[in-house]
Amino acid sequence: MIISEENFQNHSMSKLIKGAVVPRPIAWVSTVSQDGIRNLAPFSFFTVASMSPITLCFSVGSVDKDKDTLKNIRETKQFIINVVSEPLANQMHESSKEYDSNVDEFEMAGTEFEEGDFVSVPRVKQSPVHMECELDRVIEIGEGNLVLGKLVGYHIQDDVYEETDKVNPHKLKPVGRMAGDYSYIRDFFPLPNDHLPK
Repeated sequence: MIISEENFQNHSMSKLIKGAVVPRPIAWVSTVSQDGIRNLAPFSFFTVASMSPITLCFSVGSVDKDKDTLKNIRETKQFIINVVSEPLANQMHESSKEYDSNVDEFEMAGTEFEEGDFVSVPRVKQSPVHMECELDRVIEIGEGNLVLGKLVGYHIQDDVYEETDKVNPHKLKPVGRMAGDYSYIRDFFPLPNDHLPK
């Protein structure tokens, strides 16, 4: 099947894109409102934008436009990206639900928190990696908003850290986003590899 732009309207392009761009890492973004209300929400359009300066980015799409995350970041200029490990997956899912702005989503998800060291935002205590960010800019792209944040602090659990500054993927146990479901990321292989299917 080949689908040209003029025929996008006849297909669920969202499903086709999300089903092909997989597995996607999940930015579990914590923020706080100007009134001090903690907010927590996952975003799976997430990656590294630059290594000099170190800049992370995630997209708040039209379906998430009413989430408090973007509003809080615009107001406070700060956020933390928490890595979602397997033991935290159910809590992450709970935090993806719609709650009123005055609701503490850490509390609703049953997620322990601790204060950030470099920004005035709470982080997920059990997350194996936290990346504390200051807002660089928000770029509007169609109905989406690409949030770019400069990394100002990095935390990694001791058992996940390996000498020579490596992250142990077996200890990290990250969860990936598929189309509508999620994925374990457990098997790793080097390239070239003669055992791959032909």
